[in-house]
Amino acid sequence: MTVVYPRKLQNALSARDILSRVVSDREIHLITLNRYRYNEQRSCKDLTDLIESLNGEPRDLVQDLSHHVADEARHAFWLTDLLIELGAEVNTPPGSSYIDEFERLLDQDQFSSAEQKEAGIIAALAAINVTEKRGCEYFSAHIHALKQAPQTEENIKIRQTIEQILPEEAGHVRWGTRRLAEIAKKSPAHRRQVEQARLKYAAIEQAAYESGMDITLGAELRRVSKLVEIANTLPVWQRPQYLMERLPLTLLAPDLQQTRLTAAQRVWQRDPQAFVEKLVPMFLSGLNPAKSAEKGSKVA
Repeated sequence: MTVVYPRKLQNALSARDILSRVVSDREIHLITLNRYRYNEQRSCKDLTDLIESLNGEPRDLVQDLSHHVADEARHAFWLTDLLIELGAEVNTPPGSSYIDEFERLLDQDQFSSAEQKEAGIIAALAAINVTEKRGCEYFSAHIHALKQAPQTEENIKIRQTIEQILPEEAGHVRWGTRRLAEIAKKSPAHRRQVEQARLKYAAIEQAAYESGMDITLGAELRRVSKLVEIANTLPVWQRPQYLMERLPLTLLAPDLQQTRLTAAQRVWQRDPQAFVEKLVPMFLSGLNPAKSAEKGSKVA
């Protein structure tokens, strides 16, 4: 089967590039940790919704997902305890929500027949697998960045917490990969279904990931481009409806406008000179994705 890995931000910045800058700014570092906490906490809700939709079958999948919920809840309380110990916020993180955008780009079909239920299971496993891969990539990069940073008591505590989480997240990736492989072995039709789901949810995840990172000029059009990439993974007859349902909100992007405003206010309050010298040029250079991505990571 095709192996799908998370791609760089606008094919320019890796997770290591981003995290090496994040750990050098305490405010952004704590916001990033709070995003981790929020995502782990939200995963518990989403996984519980999936368990309830399965209604007890297949039993082994329900059992595995229950264990998965327990793991995510443990990660959430480890991060919550860490943030409170550091005097940081444990509220809803500012800016665009990776999870909300991911869910907006999903198909929200209801699965009633046995065939539809199996398709729903494949879709859910592919979605979980690709988001867990992104989490592993970020946690690994975060640990690497912290090892390169000054070995303060705070940085050591943060690294130790993430080091507790990473092995379990890697286990979730292996679990999802194994379950998808087992389904793919059933028949050539199942294999095609799994392959299509992998490509589709990889495209959705990349679009959701970049939506929260790219606030520069032209971001709306790049979101539309990502939307087309997702549509191209669907059967031809499903593409028009998918695009038409999501295109208006993608172009208007109210979350993007709010994120831009919040970022501008934060930079202005912290350093008006940086607002003029860094944020404004970063925004205006948005039509050069690689250049703007590099500048954006510095401002963040």
